[in-house]
Amino acid sequence: MISDFLLALFLGFIQGLTEFLPISSSAHLQLPELLLETKNFGLFFDIAVHGGTLAAVIFYFKNDLQELIQAWLPWTSHRDKDQFTLGLNLMIATMPIVFVGLIFSDSIASRDYTVEFIAWTNVIFAVFLLLAFKFSSQSKSLISMTISMAFLIGCLQALAVFPGASRSGMAITGALLIGINLKEGSQFAFLLSIPTIIGALILMLTKQEHVFTLDDLLILSIGFLSSAIIAFLTIKLFLQFVERVGMTPFVLYRLGLGAVLLLLV
Repeated sequence: MISDFLLALFLGFIQGLTEFLPISSSAHLQLPELLLETKNFGLFFDIAVHGGTLAAVIFYFKNDLQELIQAWLPWTSHRDKDQFTLGLNLMIATMPIVFVGLIFSDSIASRDYTVEFIAWTNVIFAVFLLLAFKFSSQSKSLISMTISMAFLIGCLQALAVFPGASRSGMAITGALLIGINLKEGSQFAFLLSIPTIIGALILMLTKQEHVFTLDDLLILSIGFLSSAIIAFLTIKLFLQFVERVGMTPFVLYRLGLGAVLLLLV
């Protein structure tokens, strides 16, 4: 049986790799437990690995975030209108998943989903992503995004409360549907992860109290660090190659994963 520390390292790696790829991190985190009956580290481990991916995306986009914050400061004399609008769109796009997350908070925390459910959500939403990618004009940039467009992206992202849907995958699907080019749509999805993950962490932290042992703290630290490092590398490589590789490899992977899981149940 794999040791707790190696399992924490492995799960942190999985979270860091899958949070920003359109392949569903929540599903991949649950599959080892469902298929291999590995140990469930609980809600605080989820908080730790999500905290790692949050740290990675903030560090990667630190310059962009500085510009966004500067545009929203009330005493800014020369406000960057594009950055102000981008910040507003990010807030609008965050609202649906906050609303849905509050409604389904107990279900999310319980992680009471079957392998069959995860398989079908992978297949169904992978097909949506493929259709959006194939038929999108990809003729628009983030500058042209309106509030209604941002809200549509947010509504699709809200479906990612269910394992297998993929938060980044649904956000990119929404961006493609409104005609945003793939690279900038992916960047918006990554920036959108910041308020989304912060909201999820706040929600999870209100759910329970826990007394930590030294081993607990080591496991949480391993999960946090491994997810942060891998997430940073994943963001960097994905944005560099997304225009060349497109969405097809990720769709094929999700379809294959869904098919294999359905054969196993």
